[in-house]
Amino acid sequence: MKVYTYSEARQKFSMVLDIAKLEDVIIKRRGGETFKVVFTKSPKSPFDVAGIKTKATTRDILNAVKESRVGVAEPTGQPDSKSRRFEGC
Repeated sequence: MKVYTYSEARQKFSMVLDIAKLEDVIIKRRGGETFKVVFTKSPKSPFDVAGIKTKATTRDILNAVKESRVGVAEPTGQPDSKSRRFEGC
């Protein structure tokens, strides 16, 4: 564990962060307050996926999406009890 004064940490902030990757870092202020700098890895987003090579064009993809949506939510002319809205408000 490394301990720095506030002034030292401010002057060497980049180095302090690099050290925090390996071990805990404590920063002390003049009034006696102490702060702990701890490195944490950010979790990857589930949407952060590798791209793929394809010959599909934007138009091909949009047509595929449009085709997949056909017939999924066709109105029957009769609203069900869950979808009724308040009228006249």
